[in-house]
Amino acid sequence: MEFGFGSFDTAEFGDFEVDVEDVRISKKKRYDRIWKVGIGGSVCSKPVIDNNIAYFGSLDQNVYAVDLNTRKEVWRLRTNGLILDSSPSLHDGVLFIGTFGNDMHAINASDGTELWKFRAGAEINSRPLVFNDMVFFTSKNGYMYAVSESFGKEMWRFKTGAEMVSAPTQCDGKIIIGSYDGYLYCVSLDGKELWRFRTGAEIENDDHFLIHDGVVYFGSFDNYLYAVDVGTGKEIWRFRTGKYGNCGVPRMYGNVIYYGSRDGIFYAISIDGKELWRFNTGKEIIDKGPLVYKNKIYFGAGDNNVYCLGLDGNELWRFRTNGGVYTSIVEHKGTLYFGSWDCHVYAINPDSGKEIWRFTTSTQTPAPLPPAYECFEMEIKKDTHIEDAISEDKYAGRRHEHASLSSYHVTSEYSTKSEYKQKSDYDVNLVMFEESLESDNIWTSDLKVSTQPDSTWMSKK
Repeated sequence: MEFGFGSFDTAEFGDFEVDVEDVRISKKKRYDRIWKVGIGGSVCSKPVIDNNIAYFGSLDQNVYAVDLNTRKEVWRLRTNGLILDSSPSLHDGVLFIGTFGNDMHAINASDGTELWKFRAGAEINSRPLVFNDMVFFTSKNGYMYAVSESFGKEMWRFKTGAEMVSAPTQCDGKIIIGSYDGYLYCVSLDGKELWRFRTGAEIENDDHFLIHDGVVYFGSFDNYLYAVDVGTGKEIWRFRTGKYGNCGVPRMYGNVIYYGSRDGIFYAISIDGKELWRFNTGKEIIDKGPLVYKNKIYFGAGDNNVYCLGLDGNELWRFRTNGGVYTSIVEHKGTLYFGSWDCHVYAINPDSGKEIWRFTTSTQTPAPLPPAYECFEMEIKKDTHIEDAISEDKYAGRRHEHASLSSYHVTSEYSTKSEYKQKSDYDVNLVMFEESLESDNIWTSDLKVSTQPDSTWMSKK
């Protein structure tokens, strides 16, 4: 995920008014900001709700269970690492969640007791997948692990070429994952690579991919949203977004794909990859997938707001917190729930956007984080006001798009025609990573079967 407090004015770029064509943005290093976040009460973990209990993690290193009826804490479990984007998965009364302490925890959802934990080789920062009696999850060390659901014993691990912040996603008995090496992988249930698809930069999905009718939709830090055939690994189309990369997961509703990019533009895209409309938050980061509920769209942004839009892209209301909203919005029994960087989980009314109640974590001190956009460099060629290029009626009825570094010419600059070859550009045995991926290593995916699992466990009672 990415965080941004306020606008680019509060980042490293200052307050510029320029034509976007005269601004060159480039990545100077691999994206690594998430690994530098500190401890605090902020909530970035998407709540999971079952039997009126909301489960979520916090950067204060705790896993919480909160009763939505009484609005009181049921239990909390202290882990050995902060919990950032690691949203829990719940299966058969057991909660699975990973931490920056390198552990995957299995927790009894009713009382918060730990059943087992598995020690990975590095930080875990995405939602696990529970499928076929196994728990699949990824780690910063570049591995996807498959461990037994009952005891946390390692069954196998699959290696990629770089760090991973990817929630494994199942489709027809195949596991889809993304890596910071720029590849989307398809892996069999016994850990063998079936295909890989190459993008131009890191792939990050801390929640499960959108897969619809055999097509996986995902973003990359190369500024494209992709549609790829799950069966073949072939690109169907790509859609160009902004200049600061993508890491959220799109959602589909009525054959329309809804997606927010890291420079604060929220898009409605047709199923064949054409832009329908866009909404500008005012250059604030959107890094989580939206919720579409009863013909309304809900998403959080780095300007501390939760936005509600109609299906036509018009803003209906916004709800302001005291910190960036970097969790997806969850609906349960007609109420919306989400976490904020201000150390609270909120419950609000989906029709009015009014607060119903909030829950406070163990500390009201937000977690520290490094400067925004530090992996990007900007070059301004000349000062030009964008207003002359804006057609007043291009997006009539939409929010006015102010000139800024993250604004765009309203005449679409995106091409829906694929620039990629349809022929697969990977070799399942050998890949040379280019300088753009910051790796000179030649490597092959490997399958390691554990004979001595590095896990500690206790049997489920």
